[in-house]
Amino acid sequence: MNTRLLRDLRVGAQGLGCLGMSGFYGKTDDTESIATIHAALDNGVTLLDTADMYGPHTNEVLVGKAIADRRDQVVLATKFGVVHDPANAKARNLRGDAAYVRTACEASLKRLGVDHIDLYYQHRVDPNTPIEETVGAMAELVREGKVRHLGLSEAGAQTIRRANAVHPITALQSEWSLWTRDLEDEVLPVARELGIGIVAYSPLGRGFLTGRFTSRADLPEGDQRDQFQPRFTEGNFEQNLGIAERLRAMAAERGVTAGQLALAWVHSRGVDVVPIPGTKRRTYLLENLAAVDLILTPEDIKALEAAVPTPAGARYLPEYLSTTNR
Repeated sequence: MNTRLLRDLRVGAQGLGCLGMSGFYGKTDDTESIATIHAALDNGVTLLDTADMYGPHTNEVLVGKAIADRRDQVVLATKFGVVHDPANAKARNLRGDAAYVRTACEASLKRLGVDHIDLYYQHRVDPNTPIEETVGAMAELVREGKVRHLGLSEAGAQTIRRANAVHPITALQSEWSLWTRDLEDEVLPVARELGIGIVAYSPLGRGFLTGRFTSRADLPEGDQRDQFQPRFTEGNFEQNLGIAERLRAMAAERGVTAGQLALAWVHSRGVDVVPIPGTKRRTYLLENLAAVDLILTPEDIKALEAAVPTPAGARYLPEYLSTTNR
């Protein structure tokens, strides 16, 4: 696989998001998930993405187990800052104070079974803690060798500037796909001005852009997408089916899948962009990886963007959306 640079951190051109291996998207299978991680590494993926809130906590344990004998092949990324509330699964409590940064990092290192984290993100910006305090504490972890590079997730343009003034920010992780382009107006220009790489999560629109869902009944048992993402709720889902159908038709003309076409669009956004499609199955992993070599012409890109208008429904519930681009 070709590689790309996130500032000064070289990674495979496509990474692997591990969230779905520990819930949220239906039933899990640790054996298949570990096999998927191994297959990713065997096929040139280096960037593995997890977070302490995934599970919560269990995803870091799973990833740590999967890479125990392959640590030198991995650029390991994890995140802190979203605190799980056992009394309310939908609650999103945010912390970025210096004491919590250190506590969270130590806990992640232990769960992952490693002595350092390659890329450590603040998962969401804490509105009650100055970003200078948060990044200052993260920078101390770098000086101590516990963290190699710093990242932010879903941060706004001015927050990125302030954070980067404290310590170089290597990567910004934000949602970016054909139907989620929020960061393009203000955030992306600032990131590029400062030399910050972009890690695009949910580049397949949480699976919708692959065309695998033809009705809400296709969502797996236990799947929570329609509880958190309005684009999957009744009414919006049906309106958005046209987008998936158009992508599927365009992909068929090229002899590829709709998901590969959607991923190729993200890859085309620049050599500083690394998408991290998530999957817990080897079959989908290999399908996604084929998109790395799919080259789109300017005409292809124009046609794809015309085929995907603004979808029905916001990308998150209002209480979650308020924590993005902040």
